[in-house]
Amino acid sequence: MSGPGSRRWDVIVVGAGFAGSLVAKQLADHGWRILVLEAGHGAPDPAQAHLDALAAHRTASAKVPNSPYRTSEAAPSPDVTDLAGLAEGGFRADGYFVQRGPLPYASGYLRANGGTGLAWTGLAPRMHPEDFRAGDFGHGRNWPIGYGDLEPYYRAAEREIGVAGDAEEQREAVGLPFPDGYRFPMHAIPRSYLDQVMATALDGRCVRDPDEAAPTRLRVVTTPHARNGRPDPGYDGGAGYRPAPAPGQRGGGELCQGHASCVPICPAQAKYTPLKTQARWGPSVTLVTRAVVTRVRIGGNGQATGVEYRSYREDGTAHTSHTVDADLVVLAAHAIENAKLLLASGAANSSDQVGRNLMDHPVLLTWGLMPQQIGAYRGPGSTSGLEGFRFGAARARRAPFRVEIGNWGWTWALGPPDGRVAELLRGGGPDGRGLFGPELRRTLGDRIGREIAFQFEMEQDADPANRVTIDPRHRDALGNPRPVLHYDLSDYVKRGIAAARSVSDQLFALLGAEDHTRFEPGPAWPGYFEYQGRGYAYRAAGHGAGTHIMGDSPAGSVVDQWQRCWDHPNLYAVGCGSMPTVATSNPSLTMAALALRSTEAIHRDLLARHRSAPAQGAPAQGVAAQGVAVADPALQGAETP
Repeated sequence: MSGPGSRRWDVIVVGAGFAGSLVAKQLADHGWRILVLEAGHGAPDPAQAHLDALAAHRTASAKVPNSPYRTSEAAPSPDVTDLAGLAEGGFRADGYFVQRGPLPYASGYLRANGGTGLAWTGLAPRMHPEDFRAGDFGHGRNWPIGYGDLEPYYRAAEREIGVAGDAEEQREAVGLPFPDGYRFPMHAIPRSYLDQVMATALDGRCVRDPDEAAPTRLRVVTTPHARNGRPDPGYDGGAGYRPAPAPGQRGGGELCQGHASCVPICPAQAKYTPLKTQARWGPSVTLVTRAVVTRVRIGGNGQATGVEYRSYREDGTAHTSHTVDADLVVLAAHAIENAKLLLASGAANSSDQVGRNLMDHPVLLTWGLMPQQIGAYRGPGSTSGLEGFRFGAARARRAPFRVEIGNWGWTWALGPPDGRVAELLRGGGPDGRGLFGPELRRTLGDRIGREIAFQFEMEQDADPANRVTIDPRHRDALGNPRPVLHYDLSDYVKRGIAAARSVSDQLFALLGAEDHTRFEPGPAWPGYFEYQGRGYAYRAAGHGAGTHIMGDSPAGSVVDQWQRCWDHPNLYAVGCGSMPTVATSNPSLTMAALALRSTEAIHRDLLARHRSAPAQGAPAQGVAAQGVAVADPALQGAETP
């Protein structure tokens, strides 16, 4: 663990994940001195740490998102294995979260250097312009900004994390506005064989959404990815793009090699992780790992003055307390951790909205067998989707959803193929006896290669009753409060899930596939529920959002459009927790764009502060010493605070 070497900084960033790493880099590029405090473990040699994580992944009995990475009881991480369904219905929750809702909050996250950004899927679609005004449809909230406000920062984020995609296809098939001539840094990741089979069978066909008057025309559309594809030489007016290498790699970044283990780990390191951004941090960034922030210190004038944190040893038991000061504090620790820290600090909650509006993407999975081999278990988890259910008038009646076409067979629904092997061994023969030898191999070869799954990612509306609280009776090994969660699905979301199931039935019919989807109460489905007489269940996508929600008034929100706390002008809470709607697209790209946009506001706040009262240790050179400048060409013309 490195020591901070100073008690006073320009900025303290809490959390070294996706948003925190981007904020630290951008501010350091401006010349500011940044202290990053990360609760989880780090590694002095990232290249060796990657090899260690690969080894842990290969030997893990349950290859869940957190399984390759080192965690600690001093900074516990919630894991998807903490939940189990009960035979009579309902669920049991062990682990870090204290769950008190009627349904489980089923996502985990990772407290380690790089955060959940180490284990994410790498899908990087933009939100649709309609997603910023969900409140107009009578569900959820409107954003205080629109797509146009965020668009330059989307481009900046796509450059920073390296996105491969087809802008023309996204414009035509999804309806996303791009500047004329815009191209993604890299060409789209090629479609899988399954995508091609789907496109042949589905493109141009129609299905009936029970909440939409007109039939929905289908089109298989490739998904933008934050993993290395072939660089586009025409990017940035012909300047081209060079994929960033991972720490320890020489030359440019490795291209995606289709290892099919993007979650939890990409062996080639072709997928973006925050460690790639950290490798480009300037010398004015200091990272301290195993540093659990326990309180944001608020002065009598309402300004944040710094933070208190506890450090712990490798074994996680001993700790010492520290206090560090800064001109400005940025919380970037995850939606739930940010809310927990604000509540423990008694900060930013004049609106009584801290911790409320907890959202995620409940995911309906459906699975079946195609009539022919489709090359399952090759490439990234999903390379294409169906986009036609994300927008439109039906949004006023049921939650919108995006359909991901899954390349990894039944893994998310039923586990890896090992489970099907066990079933066949137990009783896969026509007489109820087990299959062995050549017959077992033939049957497996036939079935595993025909497995398909659809993943319906639902928008969850912001509900103040879904919330994070703290309770002094529930503490972790360091004595810090554990998150206490109340979570449920609204009728709006359940109606969306029912509509998605109806769409799935029609998709299977068009494909000529055998539908093997079956939900029932029990250990495998803690998210089981019944709606209008039919049983459903959901998984969760790990997209926690909404706990320090953004708005246009301090009366009803926690942060303003710049993710600046209304109550404390030098305290920012960045990340998905600020999002008023989680929409239907994977949120990491939007989180990155918001972080880059906030960084411009933070930079200007710091300049104003230093102009009025130069602080010790202010940068002697760099942009901060020269005046306001926009770091990224993509941000020219962007709105400024």
